[in-house]
Amino acid sequence: MTGPLAFALLQTVEEPEISGSDGNFMVYLLIAAVVVAIAFGNRALARSRRRDQSTWYWLGVVFPIVSLAVLAALPTVPEDDEGVVGRRFGRRQIVGVIFGILGILMVFLLAPALTDQIRAFAFEPPKFGEQLQWGFSPRILVRIVGFLYWIVAGVSFLPKGRDRVAMIAQVVAAVVAIPTILAIALALSATATNTNVIILLDQSLFLATPVALGAMTGLWSERVGIINIGIEGMMLGAAGVGFMTYALLGNASSVPWMWIGIFVAVLTGGLLAMLLAVLAIRFKVDQIVGGVVINIFALGLTGFLRSQVIVPSGHTDGFATPDIAIPLLNRIPIVGDTLFTGPPLYYLMYLVVFMTWLVMFRTAWGLRVRSCGENPHAAETVGINVIKTRYLSVLVGGFIAGLAGAWYSMESTSGFEDNMTSGFGFIALAAMIFGKWTPWGAFGGAMLFGFARALGSRLQFLNVEVAGFSIPSEFFQAVPFIVTLVVVAGALGRAIPPAAEGQAFEPSK
Repeated sequence: MTGPLAFALLQTVEEPEISGSDGNFMVYLLIAAVVVAIAFGNRALARSRRRDQSTWYWLGVVFPIVSLAVLAALPTVPEDDEGVVGRRFGRRQIVGVIFGILGILMVFLLAPALTDQIRAFAFEPPKFGEQLQWGFSPRILVRIVGFLYWIVAGVSFLPKGRDRVAMIAQVVAAVVAIPTILAIALALSATATNTNVIILLDQSLFLATPVALGAMTGLWSERVGIINIGIEGMMLGAAGVGFMTYALLGNASSVPWMWIGIFVAVLTGGLLAMLLAVLAIRFKVDQIVGGVVINIFALGLTGFLRSQVIVPSGHTDGFATPDIAIPLLNRIPIVGDTLFTGPPLYYLMYLVVFMTWLVMFRTAWGLRVRSCGENPHAAETVGINVIKTRYLSVLVGGFIAGLAGAWYSMESTSGFEDNMTSGFGFIALAAMIFGKWTPWGAFGGAMLFGFARALGSRLQFLNVEVAGFSIPSEFFQAVPFIVTLVVVAGALGRAIPPAAEGQAFEPSK
């Protein structure tokens, strides 16, 4: 269906019917004829401009106006050695097709089913009955985003050399999906008419803390050539041993002992990392198997400590780390009090990410770490002690995992439960892959997963209903893992690990 014609129909018909009167049938028949005509026009134009005819013909059937406009705007380019200049279907084009299909579903199926009553995004808590917010119609917003996705679908088929434009368009489309999901949730909510997006952002950043720290753990291990599947176990072991120290020595109520418990958690993460390093480097155990051993060991150890030590002590909960307000920044209107007031480990996460980037990519030692992960034998020939570098790098990652474990048991809550990390060590691994083994990319992946988790909680709070039935809470709890599957499947491109990752190293004699 053409864009302008579809927009006109949606403006004049409040609730389009899929089947019904003869008049509706004639309208859909006319639309089908227009689509077919534009598709054939696309094919003829593609032939004259030396484009792949089958691709543009098919694209013309699905996104006629967009593809026609893009194709007409492109200059004629020389033929290649095979006599054809076309776009083969790649990852970028597949993602573009997905956006185009989503756009069609949003415009013609989802938007008509949504309410046209005003909903709002709030940007601050209510004060004396007033609140800064932006009102919108969910139906109109979803239609606009649907048309935007059509444009993104067309741009995804730009010729080679313009892949960056397609990538930027798809990133923008993915970002736009965030407010769109919230708008749809508000339209389907049985109780709410607005939602606070600043608080949602703050929750996303806070929940991303252990994922970002876990991703840095994986980065320090895998950049030096050691696969670290044991991030989950390191975090869990640190959380359990750290809180046990806090409960036994400080009765879970002393601030100095709480910091000692955090220090013990960091050391525990380091010890478990050294265990992985010894298995992988000294005994040359399969590194994936070694990581699984760490996970199973930590699960059994912490379960024993909770049932036999923490619970009998009578101190199963206590005081968590207090919030700290950053001077001046916490006074920024609207966002200051929400975004710049938080607990200490949350702020340490930003410092860890920055220092990881600084040391790994701006120092000589960081260059040695990366060279040991790419070509350890070449690194050895220039005098680098590969074995020592690998041990130290894995140990640094373990300390960071211990900090993530302390966040679970002494910051987000003050207590320890069996398997309380809930698989987020594996999500941290996915965030690292999402970021293509770079600190800021992994941090972005952690923010994505943190938002997915916060969004799941927010959707559950909004009491979203579909056809009169409430969506089960288990679905919202699964949202971060669904995002993980999409990322690991490589929706945003192929991730290439360090060349020597997972390979045992034998020093030259």
